[in-house]
Amino acid sequence: MFIRCAFFQGNVKPGKEQAFNDYIRKELVPLWTRFPGAQEVRVLRQVESDVENPHFGMVLSVRYPTREAIEIALASDVRMKSREVSKDLIAMFDGTVFHTVFSADDYALPTD
Repeated sequence: MFIRCAFFQGNVKPGKEQAFNDYIRKELVPLWTRFPGAQEVRVLRQVESDVENPHFGMVLSVRYPTREAIEIALASDVRMKSREVSKDLIAMFDGTVFHTVFSADDYALPTD
């Protein structure tokens, strides 16, 4: 499996935290969950870290079965719409946004 992440490195602008979170939930999650081939969508918010920097105001994680599925999602109409809608979210953010694709392995937890 593969996981494509969007890292929002930096901070939400002061006083915009609730609007930022509401915008994600109301405007973007409905689009992200419609990406073709997506198997799971997670929105991560940094609560604590063992280092001061970097800070991540948000990380979007989308799981796909294959690299080909990612390419299909990236070329989709819903992804193009999400890029346009994301502009208002990025306006509430001070920092940089970048994407990374990870290969991922799942391991079952012991049952004893």
